[in-house]
Amino acid sequence: MLNTIYRMLSKDMAVDLGTANTLVYVPGRGIVVREPSMVTIERESNAVLAIGTEAKRMLGRTPDNLLTLRPMKDGVIASLEITESMIRYLIMRVHNRRMLVRPRMVMCVPSGNTQVERRAVKDSALSAGAREVLLVEEPVAAAIGVGLPIHEPSGNMVVDIGGGTTEIAVLSMGGIVYNTSIRVAGDDMDEAIVNYIRRKYNLLIGPSTGEKIKIRMGSAFPVNERKTMEVKGRDLISGIPKTISINDAEVREALFEPLLSIVDAIKNALEHTPPELAADIIDKGIMLSGGGSLLRGLDVLLREETNLPVIMAEDPLSAVVLGTGKVLEDSVLLKRLAA
Repeated sequence: MLNTIYRMLSKDMAVDLGTANTLVYVPGRGIVVREPSMVTIERESNAVLAIGTEAKRMLGRTPDNLLTLRPMKDGVIASLEITESMIRYLIMRVHNRRMLVRPRMVMCVPSGNTQVERRAVKDSALSAGAREVLLVEEPVAAAIGVGLPIHEPSGNMVVDIGGGTTEIAVLSMGGIVYNTSIRVAGDDMDEAIVNYIRRKYNLLIGPSTGEKIKIRMGSAFPVNERKTMEVKGRDLISGIPKTISINDAEVREALFEPLLSIVDAIKNALEHTPPELAADIIDKGIMLSGGGSLLRGLDVLLREETNLPVIMAEDPLSAVVLGTGKVLEDSVLLKRLAA
């Protein structure tokens, strides 16, 4: 009886609980939540003070008694309690109330996650108030979200570069033929920029500044327009604030190692692809999705390294949650793909 009431009063939710950003899709309404995966808590009591955009604004600017952190690290739950708080916030945000809300949730997980890590995702959502939790692998959701014909007997390759993981998969007949998940993605690019500036200029900057540099000036391949940017931080020698100027070539040099890891993983996936499906990929190319794929010139770099066509998804940031939403809305797909 209670389950019937919950089903009538609760809205089903498709959730992309990412390392960097969290998105929620509700059937009939589309994407209703798009927030950074950030939570600010009080250290002693663990009381949640801010979630999402508000918490991100506090990153690196809080007193010692407050802590801003991410519930997810490299696609894996870093804190069960904080993840529960984040999911509970999402449920309330979608329903605008606390009472009689027990939604069914379809959530995506990295294909490289272990059964223990997947169980942790389910348990967190159930503890936060979900009635039922089903999981879909991220590369499958991304492929469906960008409209790849994964149920046909032909090869489709998708590369989803998120905040914590890069998902690479070859799909055919509705299933994954080969996949790999590496924990090198957008966050590692930010960290590489932070480390480069510390090594070269003895200047300490925060991860938020590293992300801003990546978004404003980052590129994977030389661009026609030279760019420079002033960067503010703390001098490691004198200990006082200092401003330096960096250019796009330096940022590209900083990004070399994480980009090399992604390129090598893609080449390795192509080497393990069956010949017939490899022939299909030559014609169709590689589909890029995820926020990390927005790095300027990344498609050009991959085209040069693989000699294959590279296509950018129309909405890279939303591909995974849109695919998860399509699975949620299609009972046949849900039964076939969700676990």
